[in-house]
Amino acid sequence: MARFVIRFDFRAPDFGAPTAELYPAAVEMAAWADRLDVEAIVLSEHHAADDGYLSAPLALAGALLGATTRAPVSIQALLVPLHDPVRLAEDIGALDLVSRGRLSVVAGLGYRPEEYELFGVPWKGRGALMEEKLRVMVQAWTGEPFEYRGTTVRVTPRPFSRPHPLVLVGGSTEIAARRAGRLGLGFQPAIHDPQLRAWFEEESRAHGFEPGLCIMPAPDVANVIVASDPDALWSKVGRHLLHDTATYASWQREGQRSAVHRDVATVDELRADGLFRILTPDECVAFAKEPGRVLVFHPLCGGIDPATAWEGLRLFEHEVLPRL
Repeated sequence: MARFVIRFDFRAPDFGAPTAELYPAAVEMAAWADRLDVEAIVLSEHHAADDGYLSAPLALAGALLGATTRAPVSIQALLVPLHDPVRLAEDIGALDLVSRGRLSVVAGLGYRPEEYELFGVPWKGRGALMEEKLRVMVQAWTGEPFEYRGTTVRVTPRPFSRPHPLVLVGGSTEIAARRAGRLGLGFQPAIHDPQLRAWFEEESRAHGFEPGLCIMPAPDVANVIVASDPDALWSKVGRHLLHDTATYASWQREGQRSAVHRDVATVDELRADGLFRILTPDECVAFAKEPGRVLVFHPLCGGIDPATAWEGLRLFEHEVLPRL
């Protein structure tokens, strides 16, 4: 059986499919992926994006969890400093209960100051703020009363998962790795770097924790689309893929590290890079059989029309999956 994940971020540039078509299509695609034993359905969070990037991942996670029965749903990343931690604990706890533990979150700092301005949260000190809020969330999930900023807080009901829903700390720096270890949480950097794992494990043990789950992307992350005629599909969706890549690159701060960050200016450059691979069914079978390979599907990337996206997913289902 092929290992694959499917992700959605709902970018909708003006030349792409309307947002009102992308959201229901994603719910249908999640149900499809659930039937085929997808390893994870992945969402993200950003705010005030010109192309309408997903800004309400917990609400969307609820819709996807309701449309599925087995698939894990992971928010990568949830921008914890922008939210009230008690409210987060309640909302995540409810989703954990309704899904019987299928929701996980990667806690992210974010890297766009305009998002902090939108919510009136200070940019300076954001790392300490996230750490404080994560501690509050973990404490809240015990169901016991505790003091938070001068108020006695108690969150009920307790989540389904014990001791609490799966939370990993995101980030691709030594500070992030040590933060995850210090809090006794899991760690999921955005880049493959064994040194980050070493720092995480060292800090975990230094604070009395056995190192938790550490998930790193593959060294050669690639988003896959299956097509009978890759050249024709590149001509059709190339600008959607380039929009996604170029917009993401424009958001990156100096020193930011991510496995999917590419500085490319044309569709031809993007195709040559390999971040997106449009493969025939035969090519996809060979690709999926590579040791440790996990296929990443981003079917609505850059506002790709849902009908076009479904063509690739159906080819995978009927012409790739049976041969794996």
